Amino acid sequence: MAETTASPMCPMAKMCEGMMNRPKSGFLMSIPGLVLIIFGMAIILYPKILVWLIGIALIAMGLAMLTMVNFMRNSGKRA
Repeated sequence: MAETTASPMCPMAKMCEGMMNRPKSGFLMSIPGLVLIIFGMAIILYPKILVWLIGIALIAMGLAMLTMVNFMRNSGKRA
């Protein structure tokens, strides 16, 4: 039979242990869930909000694409 020896702790396990020992990290991770629940309830009560949220998301994506195009053009000129 093979002998078992104590192995050092995995770095990921050590990091997760550190997160679990801090109560603030649990609260900070629950904030996005609470925000999504509130948005879901608002959309159920007022469906027009969904149209506004989609519109805002599309405008933000368009601005991000234009910014990326500008970055790519400027980096192409420098090269």
